[in-house]
Amino acid sequence: MNNLQVVIDAGHGGSDPGAVSSSGVREKDLTLMISQYMLEEFQKRGVPVTLIRGTDETISPTERVNRVLAAYGDNPNVVVISNHINAAGSGIQGAEGAEVIYALRDNSNLASNILTALGNAGQKMRKFYQRRLPSDTSKDYYFMHRNTGSNTHPVIVEYGFIDNPTDLAKIQNNYKEYVDAVVDAVIATYEGETVPSLSGDNYYIVKSGDSLWKIANQYGITVNELKNMNGLTSDNLSVGQILEVPTLDNSSNSDDTYIVKSGDSLWKIANQYGLTVAELKNLNNLTSDNLSIGQVLKISNSLDNNTYVVKAGDSLWNIANKYGITVNELKSMNGLTSDNLSIGQVLKVPNSNNTYIVKSGDSLWSIANRYGTTVNELKSLNGLTSNTLMIGQILNLP
Repeated sequence: MNNLQVVIDAGHGGSDPGAVSSSGVREKDLTLMISQYMLEEFQKRGVPVTLIRGTDETISPTERVNRVLAAYGDNPNVVVISNHINAAGSGIQGAEGAEVIYALRDNSNLASNILTALGNAGQKMRKFYQRRLPSDTSKDYYFMHRNTGSNTHPVIVEYGFIDNPTDLAKIQNNYKEYVDAVVDAVIATYEGETVPSLSGDNYYIVKSGDSLWKIANQYGITVNELKNMNGLTSDNLSVGQILEVPTLDNSSNSDDTYIVKSGDSLWKIANQYGLTVAELKNLNNLTSDNLSIGQVLKISNSLDNNTYVVKAGDSLWNIANKYGITVNELKSMNGLTSDNLSIGQVLKVPNSNNTYIVKSGDSLWSIANRYGTTVNELKSLNGLTSNTLMIGQILNLP
Protein backbone atom coordinates (compact mmCIF):
# COMPACT_ATOMS: atom_id res chain seq x y z
CA MET A 1 0.00 0.00 0.00
CA ASN A 2 2.75 2.37 -1.06
CA ASN A 3 4.12 4.13 2.06
CA LEU A 4 0.99 4.17 4.24
CA GLN A 5 1.74 3.18 7.84
CA VAL A 6 -0.89 2.88 10.56
CA VAL A 7 -0.67 3.12 14.34
CA ILE A 8 -3.66 1.84 16.30
CA ASP A 9 -4.35 3.09 19.82
CA ALA A 10 -6.84 1.13 21.95
CA GLY A 11 -8.18 3.85 24.22
CA HIS A 12 -7.84 3.60 28.02
CA GLY A 13 -6.75 0.29 29.63
CA GLY A 14 -5.58 -1.19 32.94
CA SER A 15 -6.55 1.02 35.86
CA ASP A 16 -8.34 3.38 33.45
CA PRO A 17 -11.58 1.67 32.36
CA GLY A 18 -12.86 4.65 30.38
CA ALA A 19 -16.63 5.00 30.25
CA VAL A 20 -18.73 2.20 31.77
CA SER A 21 -22.28 1.23 30.82
CA SER A 22 -25.08 0.65 33.32
CA SER A 23 -24.67 -3.08 32.65
CA GLY A 24 -20.96 -2.96 33.49
CA VAL A 25 -19.48 -2.99 29.97
CA ARG A 26 -16.16 -1.09 30.02
CA GLU A 27 -14.86 1.14 27.26
CA LYS A 28 -11.32 -0.24 27.59
CA ASP A 29 -12.52 -3.76 26.72
CA LEU A 30 -14.47 -2.64 23.66
CA THR A 31 -11.61 -0.52 22.33
CA LEU A 32 -9.17 -3.43 22.74
CA MET A 33 -11.54 -5.79 20.91
CA ILE A 34 -12.00 -3.25 18.11
CA SER A 35 -8.28 -2.49 17.87
CA GLN A 36 -7.18 -6.14 17.75
CA TYR A 37 -9.56 -6.84 14.88
CA MET A 38 -8.43 -3.64 13.13
CA LEU A 39 -4.80 -4.82 13.38
CA GLU A 40 -5.72 -8.05 11.59
CA GLU A 41 -7.61 -6.23 8.83
CA PHE A 42 -4.77 -3.83 8.02
CA GLN A 43 -2.36 -6.77 7.99
CA LYS A 44 -4.61 -8.63 5.53
CA ARG A 45 -4.46 -5.61 3.23
CA GLY A 46 -0.67 -5.47 3.40
CA VAL A 47 -0.46 -2.20 5.32
CA PRO A 48 2.38 -1.82 7.89
CA VAL A 49 0.53 -1.47 11.18
CA THR A 50 1.38 -1.31 14.90
CA LEU A 51 -1.00 -1.78 17.84
CA ILE A 52 0.38 0.10 20.85
CA ARG A 53 -1.84 -1.60 23.46
CA GLY A 54 -2.50 -5.29 22.87
CA THR A 55 -3.36 -6.20 26.47
CA ASP A 56 -5.24 -4.73 29.40
CA GLU A 57 -2.43 -2.48 30.63
CA THR A 58 -2.26 1.00 32.08
CA ILE A 59 -0.50 3.47 29.78
CA SER A 60 0.10 7.10 30.71
CA PRO A 61 -0.58 9.78 28.06
CA THR A 62 3.17 10.40 27.73
CA GLU A 63 3.94 6.72 27.21
CA ARG A 64 1.05 6.38 24.77
CA VAL A 65 2.41 9.22 22.63
CA ASN A 66 5.96 7.82 22.85
CA ARG A 67 4.74 4.47 21.54
CA VAL A 68 2.90 6.17 18.68
CA LEU A 69 6.00 8.08 17.56
CA ALA A 70 8.29 5.08 18.11
CA ALA A 71 6.27 2.97 15.66
CA TYR A 72 7.12 4.79 12.41
CA GLY A 73 8.32 8.25 13.47
CA ASP A 74 6.77 11.64 12.83
CA ASN A 75 6.18 11.46 9.10
CA PRO A 76 3.28 12.33 6.78
CA ASN A 77 2.64 8.71 5.76
CA VAL A 78 1.54 7.77 9.28
CA VAL A 79 -2.16 7.61 10.18
CA VAL A 80 -2.91 7.24 13.90
CA ILE A 81 -6.29 5.76 14.81
CA SER A 82 -7.29 6.16 18.45
CA ASN A 83 -10.36 3.99 19.11
CA HIS A 84 -12.91 5.11 21.72
CA ILE A 85 -16.51 4.69 22.80
CA ASN A 86 -18.46 7.84 23.64
CA ALA A 87 -20.57 8.65 26.71
CA ALA A 88 -23.21 11.37 26.90
CA GLY A 89 -23.07 11.63 30.69
CA SER A 90 -25.77 12.04 33.28
CA GLY A 91 -28.85 14.00 32.39
CA ILE A 92 -28.58 13.29 28.66
CA GLN A 93 -30.78 10.55 27.24
CA GLY A 94 -30.52 8.64 23.99
CA ALA A 95 -27.39 10.12 22.39
CA GLU A 96 -26.25 7.78 19.61
CA GLY A 97 -23.94 7.51 16.64
CA ALA A 98 -20.33 7.91 15.60
CA GLU A 99 -18.05 10.94 15.75
CA VAL A 100 -14.56 11.52 14.37
CA ILE A 101 -12.22 14.18 15.76
CA TYR A 102 -9.21 15.28 13.70
CA ALA A 103 -6.15 17.42 14.44
CA LEU A 104 -5.89 21.16 13.81
CA ARG A 105 -2.97 20.53 11.45
CA ASP A 106 -5.08 18.36 9.11
CA ASN A 107 -7.91 18.91 6.66
CA SER A 108 -11.19 17.07 7.14
CA ASN A 109 -10.79 14.52 4.33
CA LEU A 110 -9.77 11.54 6.46
CA ALA A 111 -12.29 12.25 9.23
CA SER A 112 -15.10 12.81 6.74
CA ASN A 113 -14.29 9.61 4.86
CA ILE A 114 -14.20 7.57 8.08
CA LEU A 115 -17.52 8.96 9.29
CA THR A 116 -19.14 8.42 5.89
CA ALA A 117 -17.86 4.85 5.81
CA LEU A 118 -19.30 4.19 9.28
CA GLY A 119 -22.61 5.58 8.05
CA ASN A 120 -22.48 3.24 5.07
CA ALA A 121 -21.85 0.37 7.49
CA GLY A 122 -25.11 1.17 9.29
CA GLN A 123 -24.06 3.41 12.19
CA LYS A 124 -25.69 6.78 12.68
CA MET A 125 -23.34 9.62 11.72
CA ARG A 126 -23.10 12.51 14.18
CA LYS A 127 -20.22 14.77 13.16
CA PHE A 128 -16.54 15.11 12.36
CA TYR A 129 -14.79 18.04 13.95
CA GLN A 130 -11.74 19.61 15.58
CA ARG A 131 -11.48 20.65 19.22
CA ARG A 132 -9.22 23.36 20.62
CA LEU A 133 -7.58 23.66 24.04
CA PRO A 134 -9.49 26.41 25.92
CA SER A 135 -6.32 27.76 27.57
CA ASP A 136 -4.51 27.99 24.21
CA THR A 137 -6.78 27.81 21.18
CA SER A 138 -3.81 27.38 18.85
CA LYS A 139 -3.44 23.85 20.27
CA ASP A 140 -5.53 20.70 20.06
CA TYR A 141 -7.66 19.73 23.05
CA TYR A 142 -6.70 16.03 22.97
CA PHE A 143 -3.11 14.95 23.64
CA MET A 144 -3.35 12.32 20.90
CA HIS A 145 -3.67 15.19 18.41
CA ARG A 146 -1.51 17.71 20.23
CA ASN A 147 1.58 15.65 21.04
CA THR A 148 1.94 13.16 18.19
CA GLY A 149 4.36 15.25 16.16
CA SER A 150 3.58 17.72 13.42
CA ASN A 151 3.35 15.42 10.40
CA THR A 152 1.32 12.38 11.47
CA HIS A 153 -2.42 12.27 10.84
CA PRO A 154 -4.21 11.31 14.07
CA VAL A 155 -7.95 10.74 14.36
CA ILE A 156 -10.04 9.80 17.36
CA VAL A 157 -12.92 7.53 16.34
CA GLU A 158 -15.91 7.38 18.69
CA TYR A 159 -17.97 4.39 17.49
CA GLY A 160 -21.11 5.16 19.49
CA PHE A 161 -22.42 5.75 23.03
CA ILE A 162 -21.77 3.20 25.75
CA ASP A 163 -24.50 4.71 27.96
CA ASN A 164 -27.16 4.16 25.29
CA PRO A 165 -28.12 0.44 25.43
CA THR A 166 -29.27 0.46 21.81
CA ASP A 167 -26.06 2.03 20.56
CA LEU A 168 -23.95 -0.25 22.75
CA ALA A 169 -25.68 -3.31 21.30
CA LYS A 170 -25.01 -2.04 17.78
CA ILE A 171 -21.30 -1.69 18.54
CA GLN A 172 -21.08 -5.13 20.13
CA ASN A 173 -22.95 -6.80 17.27
CA ASN A 174 -21.49 -4.86 14.34
CA TYR A 175 -17.98 -3.82 15.39
CA LYS A 176 -16.34 -5.91 12.66
CA GLU A 177 -18.38 -4.16 9.96
CA TYR A 178 -17.51 -0.80 11.52
CA VAL A 179 -13.79 -1.65 11.62
CA ASP A 180 -13.82 -2.87 8.02
CA ALA A 181 -15.40 0.45 7.06
CA VAL A 182 -12.72 2.47 8.89
CA VAL A 183 -9.89 0.43 7.35
CA ASP A 184 -11.30 0.87 3.86
CA ALA A 185 -11.78 4.60 4.44
CA VAL A 186 -8.18 5.10 5.60
CA ILE A 187 -6.83 3.29 2.54
CA ALA A 188 -9.18 5.16 0.19
CA THR A 189 -8.15 8.52 1.65
CA TYR A 190 -4.46 7.68 1.36
CA GLU A 191 -5.05 6.86 -2.31
CA GLY A 192 -6.76 10.20 -2.85
CA GLU A 193 -10.33 8.90 -3.06
CA THR A 194 -13.56 10.06 -1.47
CA VAL A 195 -15.79 7.50 0.17
CA PRO A 196 -19.20 7.62 -1.54
CA SER A 197 -22.18 7.74 0.76
CA LEU A 198 -24.69 4.99 0.06
CA SER A 199 -27.43 7.17 1.52
CA GLY A 200 -26.03 10.62 0.77
CA ASP A 201 -29.45 11.99 -0.19
CA ASN A 202 -30.55 11.50 3.42
CA TYR A 203 -27.69 13.38 5.08
CA TYR A 204 -26.48 16.96 5.16
CA ILE A 205 -23.06 18.06 6.44
CA VAL A 206 -23.25 21.40 8.26
CA LYS A 207 -20.92 24.02 6.83
CA SER A 208 -19.92 27.51 7.88
CA GLY A 209 -22.86 29.94 7.78
CA ASP A 210 -25.55 27.27 8.04
CA SER A 211 -28.52 27.55 10.37
CA LEU A 212 -31.39 25.19 11.15
CA TRP A 213 -33.76 27.56 9.36
CA LYS A 214 -31.62 27.65 6.23
CA ILE A 215 -31.25 23.87 6.05
CA ALA A 216 -34.90 23.20 6.86
CA ASN A 217 -35.97 25.67 4.18
CA GLN A 218 -33.67 23.98 1.66
CA TYR A 219 -35.40 20.65 2.24
CA GLY A 220 -38.94 22.00 2.47
CA ILE A 221 -39.52 21.18 6.15
CA THR A 222 -39.91 23.19 9.36
CA VAL A 223 -37.14 23.80 11.89
CA ASN A 224 -39.05 21.71 14.43
CA GLU A 225 -39.31 18.81 11.98
CA LEU A 226 -35.57 18.99 11.33
CA LYS A 227 -34.82 19.10 15.06
CA ASN A 228 -37.12 16.15 15.73
CA MET A 229 -35.51 14.11 12.94
CA ASN A 230 -32.12 14.61 14.60
CA GLY A 231 -33.06 14.61 18.27
CA LEU A 232 -31.84 18.20 18.68
CA THR A 233 -32.79 20.13 21.80
CA SER A 234 -31.21 23.45 20.79
CA ASP A 235 -30.65 25.51 17.64
CA ASN A 236 -26.86 25.25 17.88
CA LEU A 237 -24.97 23.61 15.01
CA SER A 238 -21.29 22.86 14.49
CA VAL A 239 -19.36 22.68 11.23
CA GLY A 240 -19.04 19.05 10.16
CA GLN A 241 -22.17 17.97 12.03
CA ILE A 242 -24.20 15.36 10.14
CA LEU A 243 -27.95 15.91 9.95
CA GLU A 244 -30.61 13.55 8.69
CA VAL A 245 -32.74 15.26 6.06
CA PRO A 246 -35.62 14.21 3.78
CA THR A 247 -34.68 12.55 0.51
CA LEU A 248 -34.93 15.04 -2.33
CA ASP A 249 -36.89 13.85 -5.33
CA ASN A 250 -35.58 15.24 -8.60
CA SER A 251 -38.77 14.15 -10.29
CA SER A 252 -40.09 17.45 -8.92
CA ASN A 253 -37.65 19.41 -11.10
CA SER A 254 -39.36 21.85 -13.39
CA ASP A 255 -38.38 22.16 -17.03
CA ASP A 256 -36.09 25.03 -16.11
CA THR A 257 -34.58 23.90 -12.80
CA TYR A 258 -32.59 21.01 -11.37
CA ILE A 259 -32.17 20.01 -7.70
CA VAL A 260 -28.61 18.95 -6.87
CA LYS A 261 -28.29 15.45 -5.41
CA SER A 262 -25.43 13.42 -3.95
CA GLY A 263 -22.68 12.71 -6.51
CA ASP A 264 -23.57 15.60 -8.82
CA SER A 265 -21.02 17.96 -10.34
CA LEU A 266 -21.35 21.02 -12.55
CA TRP A 267 -19.85 19.07 -15.45
CA LYS A 268 -22.31 16.18 -15.02
CA ILE A 269 -25.36 18.47 -14.83
CA ALA A 270 -24.20 20.70 -17.68
CA ASN A 271 -23.56 17.66 -19.87
CA GLN A 272 -26.99 16.24 -19.02
CA TYR A 273 -28.73 19.39 -20.22
CA GLY A 274 -26.57 20.25 -23.23
CA LEU A 275 -24.79 23.17 -21.58
CA THR A 276 -21.17 24.02 -20.90
CA VAL A 277 -19.98 24.41 -17.32
CA ALA A 278 -19.41 28.11 -17.99
CA GLU A 279 -22.99 28.52 -19.23
CA LEU A 280 -24.38 26.71 -16.20
CA LYS A 281 -22.29 28.82 -13.81
CA ASN A 282 -23.27 32.08 -15.50
CA LEU A 283 -26.91 31.03 -15.63
CA ASN A 284 -26.81 30.62 -11.84
CA ASN A 285 -24.33 33.40 -10.97
CA LEU A 286 -21.90 30.83 -9.53
CA THR A 287 -18.34 31.88 -8.74
CA SER A 288 -17.04 28.42 -7.80
CA ASP A 289 -17.59 24.80 -8.81
CA ASN A 290 -18.91 23.83 -5.36
CA LEU A 291 -22.45 22.47 -5.10
CA SER A 292 -24.56 21.44 -2.12
CA ILE A 293 -27.23 18.76 -1.98
CA GLY A 294 -30.64 20.36 -2.42
CA GLN A 295 -29.32 23.41 -4.29
CA VAL A 296 -31.69 24.52 -7.07
CA LEU A 297 -30.04 25.31 -10.40
CA LYS A 298 -31.46 26.94 -13.50
CA ILE A 299 -30.75 24.59 -16.41
CA SER A 300 -32.84 25.92 -19.29
CA ASN A 301 -31.64 28.44 -21.85
CA SER A 302 -35.12 29.90 -21.99
CA LEU A 303 -37.19 31.09 -19.09
CA ASP A 304 -40.35 31.59 -21.13
CA ASN A 305 -41.28 32.89 -24.59
CA ASN A 306 -40.61 36.46 -23.45
CA THR A 307 -37.03 35.91 -22.36
CA TYR A 308 -33.81 34.50 -23.74
CA VAL A 309 -30.69 33.41 -21.85
CA VAL A 310 -27.44 34.19 -23.65
CA LYS A 311 -25.26 31.18 -24.43
CA ALA A 312 -21.77 30.73 -25.88
CA GLY A 313 -21.47 32.08 -29.43
CA ASP A 314 -24.46 34.42 -29.19
CA SER A 315 -24.41 38.00 -30.43
CA LEU A 316 -27.01 40.74 -30.46
CA TRP A 317 -27.29 40.30 -34.20
CA ASN A 318 -28.08 36.57 -34.23
CA ILE A 319 -30.53 36.89 -31.30
CA ALA A 320 -32.30 39.84 -32.96
CA ASN A 321 -32.40 37.89 -36.22
CA LYS A 322 -34.03 34.90 -34.49
CA TYR A 323 -36.87 37.11 -33.29
CA GLY A 324 -37.26 39.16 -36.46
CA ILE A 325 -36.21 42.48 -34.94
CA THR A 326 -33.26 44.82 -35.36
CA VAL A 327 -30.26 45.01 -33.06
CA ASN A 328 -31.31 48.52 -32.01
CA GLU A 329 -34.82 47.28 -31.10
CA LEU A 330 -33.31 44.46 -29.01
CA LYS A 331 -30.95 46.90 -27.25
CA SER A 332 -33.80 49.31 -26.60
CA MET A 333 -35.99 46.55 -25.11
CA ASN A 334 -33.22 45.67 -22.67
CA GLY A 335 -31.76 49.10 -21.93
CA LEU A 336 -28.39 48.10 -23.41
CA THR A 337 -25.81 50.77 -24.21
CA SER A 338 -23.22 48.44 -25.77
CA ASP A 339 -23.12 45.32 -27.92
CA ASN A 340 -21.38 43.26 -25.24
CA LEU A 341 -23.15 40.17 -23.91
CA SER A 342 -22.24 37.66 -21.20
CA ILE A 343 -23.12 33.99 -21.04
CA GLY A 344 -26.17 33.50 -18.81
CA GLN A 345 -27.44 37.05 -19.34
CA VAL A 346 -31.25 37.19 -19.56
CA LEU A 347 -32.70 39.28 -22.38
CA LYS A 348 -36.26 40.38 -23.04
CA VAL A 349 -37.42 39.29 -26.48
CA PRO A 350 -40.66 39.72 -28.44
CA ASN A 351 -43.46 37.34 -27.50
CA SER A 352 -44.59 35.44 -30.52
CA ASN A 353 -47.36 32.89 -30.70
CA ASN A 354 -45.71 31.57 -33.85
CA THR A 355 -42.39 30.59 -32.28
CA TYR A 356 -41.32 28.14 -29.60
CA ILE A 357 -38.03 27.93 -27.66
CA VAL A 358 -36.88 24.36 -27.05
CA LYS A 359 -36.58 23.37 -23.38
CA SER A 360 -35.00 20.40 -21.65
CA GLY A 361 -37.00 17.21 -22.34
CA ASP A 362 -38.64 18.52 -25.52
CA SER A 363 -38.91 16.46 -28.69
CA LEU A 364 -40.36 17.22 -32.11
CA TRP A 365 -43.20 14.84 -31.34
CA SER A 366 -44.10 16.49 -28.01
CA ILE A 367 -43.98 20.00 -29.52
CA ALA A 368 -45.98 18.99 -32.60
CA ASN A 369 -48.57 17.27 -30.42
CA ARG A 370 -48.82 20.32 -28.15
CA TYR A 371 -49.52 22.68 -31.05
CA GLY A 372 -51.79 20.40 -33.10
CA THR A 373 -49.43 19.75 -35.96
CA THR A 374 -47.31 16.87 -37.25
CA VAL A 375 -43.61 16.21 -36.89
CA ASN A 376 -43.16 16.40 -40.67
CA GLU A 377 -44.95 19.76 -40.86
CA LEU A 378 -42.84 21.10 -38.01
CA LYS A 379 -39.64 19.89 -39.70
CA SER A 380 -40.74 21.42 -43.01
CA LEU A 381 -41.56 24.78 -41.40
CA ASN A 382 -38.10 24.93 -39.86
CA GLY A 383 -36.00 23.36 -42.60
CA LEU A 384 -35.00 20.48 -40.31
CA THR A 385 -33.43 17.35 -41.77
CA SER A 386 -33.23 15.40 -38.49
CA ASN A 387 -35.21 15.01 -35.29
CA THR A 388 -32.38 16.41 -33.14
CA LEU A 389 -33.15 19.52 -31.10
CA MET A 390 -31.02 21.77 -28.89
CA ILE A 391 -32.08 23.58 -25.74
CA GLY A 392 -32.72 27.24 -26.66
CA GLN A 393 -33.41 26.48 -30.33
CA ILE A 394 -36.19 28.66 -31.86
CA LEU A 395 -38.84 26.80 -33.82
CA ASN A 396 -41.46 28.32 -36.12
CA LEU A 397 -44.98 27.07 -35.42
CA PRO A 398 -47.94 26.80 -37.82
